Amino acid sequence: MNGHAIESPALSLRRYGADSACDVHAFHQIVLGVDGVMEMAVDGVGHRIDARHAWLIPAGSRHEYAGVGENRQLVLDVPCASLALPERFFSRALALTMNDALAALVRNTASHAARAIPAATSAGGREASETERGDADLARSIGMTEHARRLAWDTAARLAIVLGENVGAQAPVSRLDYARIDKWLRAHLSEPLRVVDLAAHCGLGERRFHQLFEEAFGATPHRYLQRLRLDTALVLLCDSRHTLIDVALTVGFADQSAFTHAFTRRFGLAPGQWRATRMH
Repeated sequence: MNGHAIESPALSLRRYGADSACDVHAFHQIVLGVDGVMEMAVDGVGHRIDARHAWLIPAGSRHEYAGVGENRQLVLDVPCASLALPERFFSRALALTMNDALAALVRNTASHAARAIPAATSAGGREASETERGDADLARSIGMTEHARRLAWDTAARLAIVLGENVGAQAPVSRLDYARIDKWLRAHLSEPLRVVDLAAHCGLGERRFHQLFEEAFGATPHRYLQRLRLDTALVLLCDSRHTLIDVALTVGFADQSAFTHAFTRRFGLAPGQWRATRMH
């Protein structure tokens, strides 16, 4: 079992060997096919991963895997309750068919990752499997460089947007329609959040709504909205036509100072630094 905790998303571009291996993680994992084929079974359910298929693997799920010939997979490790998606999305493993938007995002990210992330190889000269690398080697392979860290955050933010649209219809049944609430929050980032109004819209009292929201999203409504705002800001910062104050106001901050403080606390760099040093 790979039980090490992670504090922020980590990205790797991997090749899997033909020998079967298995793992269990203390974090969620999203495995997205880039080239070739690999076989993966999560909690006993098998699914083939290729350029159109992926796995969403919840923390604690046992997954067995093996490559089929030459293959490349984009792997995003994410701490529990950190991705800008309802935590309930990860209540069970989900085999996912990628739509055009997600497949294009994976190809583009894989191209960047090939340059930003150092490859890990075994003693035999081929790229090591996840099990062979072990915790220490895995940490190095997923690239604790600034470029790799920023690419991981950027990928997580963009994946959350696309997955929210792509996975909503496949989401597990819940007492709260969290996929619809997530979509509404994303569409109203610039507006103040009135929980009582949102609860009433769902036909619930405020206290009950708070309880069900935290169960589904892994955070309070205001904390989750803050996560959405900041992760959306990452995407907006990639477009130089948006000034910093434009980005701040678009995602719901009253001024640039408040935006800078919150952004720096989450990502470790001020928005201007992130934009100036991001990988093109």
